[in-house]
Amino acid sequence: MENNDILIRVRYALDIKDNDMVKIFKLGGLEVSRDEVKKMLTKMGDSYKDEAVLEEDDSIKINNSKLESFLNGLIIFKRGPQEQKPGQPDQTQAPLKSNEPVNNILIKKLKIALALTSEDMIDILAMAGVTITKGELGALLRKKGHKNYKECGDKYARNFLKGLAIKYRG
Repeated sequence: MENNDILIRVRYALDIKDNDMVKIFKLGGLEVSRDEVKKMLTKMGDSYKDEAVLEEDDSIKINNSKLESFLNGLIIFKRGPQEQKPGQPDQTQAPLKSNEPVNNILIKKLKIALALTSEDMIDILAMAGVTITKGELGALLRKKGHKNYKECGDKYARNFLKGLAIKYRG
């Protein structure tokens, strides 16, 4: 899935307004205007078009770092800022590489932002017609490099966002 498509689906599923989108990006450390948000939420043209045509589409392509900023901001927007405890090391993750898949990060950060349990996530996927075991879900939520880590395919990410839309929008 394209990052723009992910952003559009998250916004729709959680019914986030444009002004809140600007706040969320700001909480994630990225300054964007309301017009830029609207351009980010515009469906991208065909991926085989060249850059000059994309500029005419009046849309902004979202890279992994912008999407990660949005997801980090969403966590802060929904749950509040996390207080750093004295003596605790800074737990910032390494930024995503531009070619790295984001589906695992997406479901992890949405789980955190919405305070979902594994059972909630299984129920949300079931609403979209996907059955997944707790073990399979755990493999998707593991840190990359763990022996049981499994890369999250577009099927799970797309259906998780579809299930969120069903749950939060009815």
